[in-house]
Amino acid sequence: MHIIRHSAANAFADMRAVYTWKTWTFGWLGRMLAQVTFFVLLGRLVAGPDHARYLVVGNALMTCVIESLTVVASSTWERAAGTLALLAAAPAKATWVFFGRSIQWPVSGAGTSLVALFVLGPAFGLSWSPGQIPVAAVLVVLTAVSTYFFGLFLAALVLNAGGVRNVVSNAGYLLMMAVCGVQVPVDYWPSWVGWIAEAVPLTHLLSALRSLTDGAGLATVSGEAAVGLFVGLAWLGAAHLAFESLLRRGREAGTIDFAP
Repeated sequence: MHIIRHSAANAFADMRAVYTWKTWTFGWLGRMLAQVTFFVLLGRLVAGPDHARYLVVGNALMTCVIESLTVVASSTWERAAGTLALLAAAPAKATWVFFGRSIQWPVSGAGTSLVALFVLGPAFGLSWSPGQIPVAAVLVVLTAVSTYFFGLFLAALVLNAGGVRNVVSNAGYLLMMAVCGVQVPVDYWPSWVGWIAEAVPLTHLLSALRSLTDGAGLATVSGEAAVGLFVGLAWLGAAHLAFESLLRRGREAGTIDFAP
């Protein structure tokens, strides 16, 4: 845990360097709320007002996914900073260093989604009972963290190909936005697309959030959330294997350098 803690200290230092409270609130948060509003209004125009509630839930939760996947780009900063070779030589597992190093993104993303759900949502007919609010908050955090695990796996894949980092992260969240139930139900797509969606944590956690807003019982919501968390942990395991494999090959071939 001390490895994650020290890496997280660097992560939040980066966060303070990137954002002030003003630029985060009126820049990033404002941009994400505008994106949610755009998709809700577009969907209401195309599919009618009854679809607005569906879209605001999906797109509000999607905002934390977008920010969590920033880990794909920020992980490549280690190579640019010349620290990747030092990480390869250190006795600590690189996975936990990278885990803490970009933890600011799911934290910030969860905050964005919470504002979108509880402040913007009611403007489009999304209502919350007092008992639903803490459960929804937990689901948002689980979505941000589980997606972060998936993002760590993608980060390990592009660590040696930093030039495609933004392409991979953008393609990742756009595909999730399309097939995981954000804009249209998963069963809108052919069955093979649905099988792919089942391997993404967002699909299950968004389903849990929709069940909550539809008034389903805690057992149903918890079951769907547990599946999403399990899928996310599986991606964390895959990320660990990918990081270890990358660094092992680099040590053997002497290809881990101090510059991009």
